[in-house]
Formats: sequence, C-alpha cells, structure tokens
Amino acid sequence: MPEDDVERLHGSAVVVNNNQTVVHTGKAEYHDLIQSLNDDGYGVCVDLCGVDYLGNDTRSLPVTVTAERFELVVNLLDVQASRRLRVRVQLSEAAPIVATITDIHPGAEAMEREANDMFGLEFEGHPDPTPILLPDDWQGHPLRKDYSMGRIPVQFKAVDGR
Repeated sequence: MPEDDVERLHGSAVVVNNNQTVVHTGKAEYHDLIQSLNDDGYGVCVDLCGVDYLGNDTRSLPVTVTAERFELVVNLLDVQASRRLRVRVQLSEAAPIVATITDIHPGAEAMEREANDMFGLEFEGHPDPTPILLPDDWQGHPLRKDYSMGRIPVQFKAVDGR
C-alpha cells in the first residue's frame, strides 16, 4: 500500500484487519496518541504487553512503519460506543524505551511493570519501576527469545501412595 493510501488517526497509520482496528504509532508520538484516544472515549486500557519478534519477520506492517525487534501492544476500549482499538509501537533492541501511560490509564501500572520484567521494555516516568513478577535479584528477561533457560532443578512435592 503506497504511503499516500495509508489511513490515519491522530497522525498514525491505521489498519483494519478481521474487524480489528490497529493503530501503528512511533514511540515519540505514543503518549500523545493514547491521550488523544482517551479524549475520544477510549478510556479503558484492557491490556498492555510486549512482543519479541527476534527471528520472525512474518508480521504485517504498513509501509510507513519500520519493523523493530520489540513491539508494545496496547488494547483500548470505548465502553460507551462499544469500540475496541489496538495500538502497536515498534521498539528497537538497542533502546526499548517508551513513555509511561500511567498518568492517563493508572491501571496500566502493573502491566507496564510486567512488560519490563518479562521483555525489558522500559517506561519513562513510571511511578514504580520495581519488578512485579520477578525477584529483585533476577537476571535477564524470561520472555525474550534469546533468554537462556538453563537447567534449574525443581523439587516437586511427593504424593502419598506413589
């Protein structure tokens, strides 16, 4: 699709696929886009998660969007109008950093912390960037595709009679 044919919402590329509206935005525009969408009625952040595309070049992106290793995916809901919207942000391996949206959607605090724990995505301005799922001394980010699992012995509880 030529760049001139890309539909736009608040300046960001929009794709509708299988009845799902997806807005692709840059990390510099991300916070302002989320604020504008909130003002438009998308007042509920249903989900926020990271994706690691290391070794997977099969995703579909508008021609105006450059693929990066990491992607931040945010699902928003407009309860009054019964509308859903997905926002996708490409984040580089060298700097997987984006602004927090906790000032707009306070419920995103735990989701951003989880994305930080699992993928190493950083959220500038986050009120509490401490780990939420992992111990404070944990090394690495377990959902990254290059995370070495290693061998960790697991002690299972014995079952009587077995």
